[in-house]
Amino acid sequence: MKTVLKLSALTAALLLSTAIPAQTLQAWMSPEVKQAWNLGYKGQGVTIQVVDDFRSSSRFSGNFGTGTLTQRHGEWTRLEAGLIAPSAKIASVDFTGTGAIGLARGLNVLNLSYGMFAANGYSNSQIGWDNQEKSIIAYAKNGSAIVSKAAGNNAVAVGAATSQGQVDYLNRALVGAQSAIFVGALSKNGTVAAPASLASYSNYAGSDLAVQKNFLVVGVEGSKTGLYGTSFAAPIVSGYGAILGSKFKTATPTQITNQLLNTARKDTVANYSAAVHGRGEASIARALAPVSIK
Repeated sequence: MKTVLKLSALTAALLLSTAIPAQTLQAWMSPEVKQAWNLGYKGQGVTIQVVDDFRSSSRFSGNFGTGTLTQRHGEWTRLEAGLIAPSAKIASVDFTGTGAIGLARGLNVLNLSYGMFAANGYSNSQIGWDNQEKSIIAYAKNGSAIVSKAAGNNAVAVGAATSQGQVDYLNRALVGAQSAIFVGALSKNGTVAAPASLASYSNYAGSDLAVQKNFLVVGVEGSKTGLYGTSFAAPIVSGYGAILGSKFKTATPTQITNQLLNTARKDTVANYSAAVHGRGEASIARALAPVSIK
C-alpha cells in the first residue's frame, strides 16, 4: 500500500467547538451572504467540521476583517467558515488524525482545505488510506455529509499530476462521490457587470465530466485579506452549505450539494467553460430561492 503525504494548502482527531465573532458582512464576502442572513438563514442546526492543520508550528498572517491575526492554516479556514455561517456549530479536526470522523446529529459539512499527495501512477486502491480519510470518502460517496474539497493550487485539472509529477489522491478518490464538491478560486467575486476570472494558481475542472458535474468556483479576494488559495474557497462553499441547510432542514447532504451545483451562475464568470469552471460560481441567493428542493 502506498502512503500519501497530507499537505494543507499549507493533527487522534481533535474536536473543539469554536466561538466565532459576531456576524458582519466583510468586504471579501459576496453580498448574497448578507441577503441570506437577513432572511434568517445563518447555518443554525448544521455542523461544519473543518479538517485541517490545528497543531503544527506553522503560522501566517492575514485579516478577514476581524483584525490582523497570525494563525495556523486550520484556524484560518475554521474562522472563514464560521464568518460565512455564524450560527453553525464549527468543529476542528486535526488533519493528521487517523481515527474515523464521527458525524454530529443533523446536517454535517466537512471542509477539506488540504490534499494527500504521492507520485503519479497509483490507483486509488493502492493508497494506504487511514481511517480518517476512509470515513471522509465514504461519507461523500454514500451521501452522509457534504464534503467541500479545495481543488488545489497547482493550476492543473483536478486529479491530474503537477509539474513535479505529484497527484492529490484525495481529489481522485472523491471524483464521482454524490455529496462532494470540488471548489476552485476566482480572483474576485463575480458580477454580471464585472465577471471574474479563475485565479492563476487555481486548479480547474478539466475534461472529466464527473469532475465538471461537481465543481464550483467562488471569489477569493486575497488583495483584501492577504490570504490566497483554494484553501479559502472551500470554506465559503462549506458556509453556503450550512446556510442552505438552515432553510431546508430535512434535506439530505446530497440534496444540498445538488442545489448548490444546480444554481451556480455562469454569467458572473469571464469566458465561462465547463472544463475550467465546472458548474460556475456558487450563488447562495439562487440556492435559497425555491420553497423546497429535491
